[in-house]
Amino acid sequence: METSRTTTPDMGGPRERLPNLFEVLSRRTLAPVDLFSFYIYMRDVQRSVDYLDFWLDVSQHMSLCRHYVRELRRSVLISTPELEKGGGSKRSSQLLDNFDPPAPEQGPSGTNGIKEHSRDRLSNDQRLSAFLRNDPSGTRRSPNNSLGSREQYSDNEHTPGSEQPPRPSFMTGHSGSPVGLNSNDSPQHSVARADIRASAEKILYTYLLAGAEREIILPQGLVNDITNNIEKEGRDDPEVFDQAKDYVFQAMERDAFPGFLRAKALGNIVPPSMMLRLIVGLVSLFGAFWAAFVLIFLDKNRSTRCWLILPFTVGIYFLASHQYMLDPVLAMVGYSEYTFMSFAKITEPFVRNLLNKRAAMCLGWIILLDVALCCLFIFVPGLRL
Repeated sequence: METSRTTTPDMGGPRERLPNLFEVLSRRTLAPVDLFSFYIYMRDVQRSVDYLDFWLDVSQHMSLCRHYVRELRRSVLISTPELEKGGGSKRSSQLLDNFDPPAPEQGPSGTNGIKEHSRDRLSNDQRLSAFLRNDPSGTRRSPNNSLGSREQYSDNEHTPGSEQPPRPSFMTGHSGSPVGLNSNDSPQHSVARADIRASAEKILYTYLLAGAEREIILPQGLVNDITNNIEKEGRDDPEVFDQAKDYVFQAMERDAFPGFLRAKALGNIVPPSMMLRLIVGLVSLFGAFWAAFVLIFLDKNRSTRCWLILPFTVGIYFLASHQYMLDPVLAMVGYSEYTFMSFAKITEPFVRNLLNKRAAMCLGWIILLDVALCCLFIFVPGLRL
């Protein structure tokens, strides 16, 4: 299993392994190991969906910054002011000229998770953050104003014209093109520097501060550094959240992702269905054994005892489904359960093949046990008491 979870994504053709967390978060996988399924797993099983939402919001903040710099660079190339710039503006212009925003990727600290490109990727992100820190249009707020914005935040986020563009979200569909964004994961309207500032503050006040609406648990040192950078130093560049983003990514990869793969790549039913199948299986098997002994001790003929096939088959099938976390018939027809009694087509080729193999093995055990029990209780001599 460990050898199948390499960090190098397959760029051409279907992958012959299970996906890694980076590929899921960057929407390079299909159902049932896609981002939508991972979100539901984090929400319903891990009960820690706020960590995933934080990671996605930080990624969208990065996309917002790239879109802002891209627009600014385009405007500079088109207009090219003739006026002499000051020293600070010259430095910002040089950074702007050297910055060529790459296509948005999802990965730890904005990197794409691919070893051979990580150095170039880090350099681009550093240039992006360096430009934003020296952007003359970015106003530095005093500590008092920064602290005051916390109280104003809840009112401002509902003010017409100040609403933030939505981040790329699994909840908008499976096509990978969420509502409100274009193909580059960029907002469909012009991004102002105030939007970037508001995005950074929203992340801080929603996830990181003590008593926040969706507070996540991070090392206190990280939280203090981020708070100081945003509220006192007036920073809103993506590097502010780098360490926290890495920490959350590693926590999800260590604590949540292995269970997600077990549930979705090796099984196709959710915990409520497993519990229901356990109850139905135990009741059916108890009824089958009770009816079998009754028919034997009443000395019923074998044709009558053949009715035992039904409760034995139902009981063994549902108990095996619970044990394997897999409905073999459902897997054979290519469906997986997202939520209780809600099914979707399995489209990830490697997962489809893996589930078919497990379904065949599960059906083999079901048939073997069913035949053994039915033969035992049908052909055993009767004895009327």
